[in-house]
Amino acid sequence: MQTKENFWGQMCPRLPRVYIHTMTAVLLCAALALPGMAAANTAGNDMWTVAQNIIVDVYNHIAGISTALAGLMSAIAVIGVKLSGNQHKSDQAWDWLKRIWVAWAVINGIGAFIAYITPQFSGFNTLTP
Repeated sequence: MQTKENFWGQMCPRLPRVYIHTMTAVLLCAALALPGMAAANTAGNDMWTVAQNIIVDVYNHIAGISTALAGLMSAIAVIGVKLSGNQHKSDQAWDWLKRIWVAWAVINGIGAFIAYITPQFSGFNTLTP
């Protein structure tokens, strides 16, 4: 059974790190919330339209970056296969190539899924009294 002194003796060295992590999370949440609220006031759109525009913009950037990185990493993996000295290294390079393709398909598949599903739910997001 832990005594009170043992608890504080173990916790005190970690308190500054816990405090810094907590304050970082609080400040990050505050910093990310302010631009969304400010955009609704300046653009004349409601919060949901602004949020959808932000999500679409961020996803388009993620999909573009993932495509460029998938192409680059695929080239590096193929070069690794060609320059590998033994079968084990060649198999590892092919495994990485498969992982790259699967990750790219998942990232771009999310966008395709959302683009297909979103119109199916149009009209369900309104409340009728």
